[in-house]
Amino acid sequence: MFEMNGMEAFTILFEAVAVFALVLIGVVVVRIGLQSRATESSPLLSVDAMVVSHRARRRGDRPGMDRSSYFVTFEMASGERLELQVGGQDFDRLAEGDRGHLMHQGMRYKGFTRQGAVDGTR
Repeated sequence: MFEMNGMEAFTILFEAVAVFALVLIGVVVVRIGLQSRATESSPLLSVDAMVVSHRARRRGDRPGMDRSSYFVTFEMASGERLELQVGGQDFDRLAEGDRGHLMHQGMRYKGFTRQGAVDGTR
């Protein structure tokens, strides 16, 4: 029968976990590359859209060390929704109900020209 001591078992387990981690990192890198290539090859689109929601994701707990990511969800005339990451200035400038022309390339936000809000107050 096959026997192994504790050190051999630990070595085999450690190597298996290391290989799994490397494969996982490889898969993530390939997915990011494919998504980036798809975005770069996408046409620049300008579509009528409305801002339906926006959210911020903040990371970090020390003053001056926090990092924020901002996301805005747009709804096109067809009813399709698209959530895009935007910069902080665009996030502050856009409000739910804003209507206008959204410019995007794949999943990359390129700009939004506001035409007005649903309730007409803007």
